[in-house]
Amino acid sequence: MITVLLYTHPDDAEVDSLRARLAALQSRVPHRLVEVDITQNAGLAQKLAGRTPVLKIGPYTLEGDHLDSTNLLVALKAAAQGKAQGRKVEPRGVTAGDRFLYWFAKHWLLVFNLAVALYFSLPFLAPTLMKIGATAPAKVIYTAYSFTCHQLAFRSWFLYGEQPAYPRAAAHVQGLVPYGKATGLDEDDLWQARRFIGNPRLGYKVAMCERDVAIYGAILLFGLLYGLTRRRIPPLPWYLWLLIGWLPIGLDGVSQILSQIPHSPLPYRESTPFLRTLTGALFGFTTAWFGYPLVEEAMRENLKALETRFHVAEKVWHRPAPPPPPDA
Repeated sequence: MITVLLYTHPDDAEVDSLRARLAALQSRVPHRLVEVDITQNAGLAQKLAGRTPVLKIGPYTLEGDHLDSTNLLVALKAAAQGKAQGRKVEPRGVTAGDRFLYWFAKHWLLVFNLAVALYFSLPFLAPTLMKIGATAPAKVIYTAYSFTCHQLAFRSWFLYGEQPAYPRAAAHVQGLVPYGKATGLDEDDLWQARRFIGNPRLGYKVAMCERDVAIYGAILLFGLLYGLTRRRIPPLPWYLWLLIGWLPIGLDGVSQILSQIPHSPLPYRESTPFLRTLTGALFGFTTAWFGYPLVEEAMRENLKALETRFHVAEKVWHRPAPPPPPDA
């Protein structure tokens, strides 16, 4: 026996005649009629507003002028034949996957914030582990983050040392001893700067560069603010995202790269820790501001769809089937 879903609204005037037509076809194509009042579910009410009554017979949806006896019989026979041939025509019940998706759609921001907080925090754990002598787990963190960040020592923060950073001499940062002078290493040896972790005197570098620290810290900051405002912050317009988020970081990073190419017509420049932090923070904050409200909108739509599925599944799977009418 196949299941027929009848979506109705209390104001529908032709539901009784539709029930009678279906009852008259019961002896020809046995079926179970399940009625769903769309006013009991906000998602259904929005989706089917002004369209009811609507019939769902297997993969077929009938409404309006298509609810005559001929179309009903054709759809019933086709659905019954499909079921006989092993095709899935019945509404499925609620699965564990559905419940997980529902939970995730409600708690996605918590998941995102925890993930970003973990990703942001582990690089600071690495120099702490080095400080207490736990070099093996520290190097695991450095190695893991080396796949996502260049980890150049002269573009990274340092903990537990004489200075918070050791920029290149070309950055002209007042009050900080340059990387080459502090370490005795060649400032142009990028591979060596990548491998240099630090020492007890200079401290140990954070496992993410200054710009990445600012990016993920700003993303986490916006995520926390978004949660505190109950997700009421509207998305940042795309043009402001490009202007405030992308343009500064692009100008700072690209101009630095181009200036350091051999025979470049641009004067050689090295960005400062302040500029890398500022542009990274702007990029991270505006990216989250642009993206998180859009994710929230998508998750709300998913919640509506899942609530509709749960509502229909409850009607189909948790209520006894009515007895078939007696044969005429």
